[in-house]
Amino acid sequence: MSTFLEKNNSSYLFGSNAAYVEELYENYLANPNSVEEFWRDYFDQLQHQPATDGNSETRDQNHTAVIASFAQRAKENRLAVKADRQLCLEMASKQLKVQQLIAAYRSLGLRHAQLDPLKRAERPEIPELDPAFYGLTEADAEETFSATNTYFTKKEHMTLRELLEALRNTYCRSVGVEYMHVSDPQKKRWIQERVEASQSTEKLNNDDKKRILQQLTEAEGLERYLHTRYVGQKRFSLEGGESFISAMDELVNHASTKGSQDIVVGMAHRGRLNLLVNIMGKMPSDLFAEFEGKQDGDLTDGDVKYHSGFSSDLDARGGPIHMTLAFNPSHLEIVNPVVQGSARARQERRGGNTEQVIPVLVHGDAAFAGQGVVQETLNMSQTRGYSVGGTIHVVINNQIGFTTSDPRDSRSTLYCTDVVKMIEAPVFHVNADDPEAVTFVTRLAVDYRQEFGSDVVIDIICFRKLGHNEQDTPSLTQPLMYKTIAKHPGTRQLYADKLLNQGVLEEGESEAMVKAYRQIMEEGNRTVEPVLTDYHSKFATDWTPFLDAKWTDHAETAVPMAELKRLGEAITTIPENFVPHQLVKRLLRDRRAMIDGEIDLDWGMGEHLAFASLLANGYPIRITGQDSGRGTFTHRHAVFHEQNRERWDEGYYVPLSNISEKQANFTVIDSVLSEEAVLGFEYGYASAEPNTLTIWEAQFGDFVNGAQVVIDQFIASGEAKWGRHCGLTLMLPHGYEGQGPEHSSARIERFLQLCADHNIQCVQPTNAAQIFHLLRRQMIRKFRKPLVIFTPKSLLRSKIATSPLKDFTEGEFKMVIGETNTEINKDKVNRLLVCSGRVYSDLVSNRAEREIDDVAIIRVEQLYPFPHKEFEAELQQYPNLKEIVWVQDEPQNQGPWFYIQHHIYQNMSAGQKLSYAGRAASSSPAVGYLALHNEQLKSLLEQAFSPRLRGFTLTK
Repeated sequence: MSTFLEKNNSSYLFGSNAAYVEELYENYLANPNSVEEFWRDYFDQLQHQPATDGNSETRDQNHTAVIASFAQRAKENRLAVKADRQLCLEMASKQLKVQQLIAAYRSLGLRHAQLDPLKRAERPEIPELDPAFYGLTEADAEETFSATNTYFTKKEHMTLRELLEALRNTYCRSVGVEYMHVSDPQKKRWIQERVEASQSTEKLNNDDKKRILQQLTEAEGLERYLHTRYVGQKRFSLEGGESFISAMDELVNHASTKGSQDIVVGMAHRGRLNLLVNIMGKMPSDLFAEFEGKQDGDLTDGDVKYHSGFSSDLDARGGPIHMTLAFNPSHLEIVNPVVQGSARARQERRGGNTEQVIPVLVHGDAAFAGQGVVQETLNMSQTRGYSVGGTIHVVINNQIGFTTSDPRDSRSTLYCTDVVKMIEAPVFHVNADDPEAVTFVTRLAVDYRQEFGSDVVIDIICFRKLGHNEQDTPSLTQPLMYKTIAKHPGTRQLYADKLLNQGVLEEGESEAMVKAYRQIMEEGNRTVEPVLTDYHSKFATDWTPFLDAKWTDHAETAVPMAELKRLGEAITTIPENFVPHQLVKRLLRDRRAMIDGEIDLDWGMGEHLAFASLLANGYPIRITGQDSGRGTFTHRHAVFHEQNRERWDEGYYVPLSNISEKQANFTVIDSVLSEEAVLGFEYGYASAEPNTLTIWEAQFGDFVNGAQVVIDQFIASGEAKWGRHCGLTLMLPHGYEGQGPEHSSARIERFLQLCADHNIQCVQPTNAAQIFHLLRRQMIRKFRKPLVIFTPKSLLRSKIATSPLKDFTEGEFKMVIGETNTEINKDKVNRLLVCSGRVYSDLVSNRAEREIDDVAIIRVEQLYPFPHKEFEAELQQYPNLKEIVWVQDEPQNQGPWFYIQHHIYQNMSAGQKLSYAGRAASSSPAVGYLALHNEQLKSLLEQAFSPRLRGFTLTK
């Protein structure tokens, strides 16, 4: 390129520049040092040209002759300039082609990277990575090009050969960097600088390398020890992916140097036991006891060892760090949102500091690509209510999933990680047989997460030495793969040989590591030292008061009148210049009249007073759901919207956030359109934060079906399996309003089937005072159990569901509500209708229409635990009772009927009959035709009051 520039200097002699050159020449003749070096050299060459008369003396050449030579050169240069311009275009074109080559390596280099430790397939030919694709030839190899847009060197120029070598080292060896889909230029440049400046290589000293080998030795050593001691038992071996342990060791230590104090990990089965022992410091002897089937006396049911969680305080490179492994069932990726929720709660305890708490999710390749909760969780990651400052994802990519090795059968994408492109997370693919490269990408991922607060993925491409579990024979379906695996010496051996060749290890040192670890296993001692047993973070939550508390259904939930009025005024006051919607203005007028005692309080006001009183008492509240701000049925209105606002992100007023100066925090979130991931997140949050009233509200109760895994595996059984206590509250709108099969039933029967061991609470309150006392009871009692509330729809604004103000200043949540009509003569009653929920309003109105006075109606507000004492007390008020009728809206095979029968029988007297009034059994929750719905309602009311209702008589 410099030669090209020198050639172009003759263009100064062209055209209008001639006069300027003549002046320079005259100055040169007078004093050669008066002109620049370039021109002095030029004139020197001209002066020493042979004279036309043969005289060897050239210094006093005739000025006119020189000018004539300028004129002649100018004529010649008209042609030279054209040639020079063509040469300039050619060089610019080559530079552009070099830029295209650089861009190709950044985008496609990973396709040619050496990522598969099994080397089963030749690396594909990528034409765009060949200079010839752009017309660059070997002749251009030593040509110098601009390197100012790369980070390989501090020099501004590199030869094509140097540049190509740097590109291949960075993008085509053991690391495949996938980041060009990231649209943020700052993030993209950050990654380019980190990988290109280092050429994807970590500078490690000998101690660093020995530490990596030690981690590989421990990872392999645990698996081999368990394989020989507990032959055939399931453990989901990590063999073939031992570099994962090296990665996690580096992640914990490097994160601690970057400000992290708390790491929350979620993972499925593979490598879980290895992580527990070799990273988190679980005692091997405790693990061995689990293999031998010894029971934990504190758990009702317990769980298999590869589902268990754990927590410990570790002495990391940057200081103490708390590490938690979440409990996880066999539904694999369902733990993702649970971990996110737990991390969010921990971050909020630190004032929202996301750098101090890092969520880490460990995935299998097939599950990461295949399970929908992954997408749901990723979709939440950047939203206001669910962001956690970025998650570090680690994929143990054994290239086979369950039994499938052909990607055509396991996914529709090129890489198992492609789903993360939806949130533009970079992916660092790495060959597990290069543990130093694994260390490099781990540090890179931690730094990226801490720098940008965004998700990032480490894809550790490895293999699975054994089957899906230790009882599986993978060669039955994957003979070719397992022939290759059988010949593989193991990552630890490969790395030990490398360090021996480098002189890092002495002969026999590697074998000594293996023997030492084996001895630790034989003794059952801890492998991670030191584990800090006396360290206690000021941000830790003390669950002790909740764990030791005994169950009780009662709590002092009434609030003094003066405090209720103060709270009522606060939540019905808005800023002076705030312009709410007209419907909200009317709502505020009605709520002010309620607090003044002019009218009874409706459901929304009862809710608000419960929230306000808890906030005033120091209990934070978090409520989320798809319509939680206003409420699906527009009863809540927790958020007011300024009607004159000009931007969508301004003009909000939240009364519950403005009740007093020292109140607790109130958070209400309109969630993404998800049930499974959102409910999992809230479960994780509530499990980490017992002092917050955490509520998830379904848009319609039926939609909770989409989160059934969270209900079954975590909410209902988490305490029995894992000893995990949780005070999560679910609000599920339920009630038959003629809106069809998907907007009627919250599937009460499914929740009741899960009830045992006092694991959850199922309630169906029917008035404003009940929801007030119920919500307060959930926090005031000194234990934490999940609460499932079947909330109403049409009753939300019905007069029958309102309550006078005095019901909030006295009493408590009533598990059974007896007959409220004082005109009913209890001695005369021979039939008792027992119900739960909104059907009560139909029964009351229908009884009045029929003018019946010998039938009483009571409501069971708490379905589980069933309130036997309170129910029996109600029955005893009717001395001539002959028949009890259970009435429900739901079909006979659904709702509470089959669950509640034995509870009613238990409290009946001999000779009394139990009957059922309701819809016939159905495969669908409800009919879709309004006329048919009304016909069924009419029929069930007829049954309830029919004198010839069939039933079963109790004999004792």
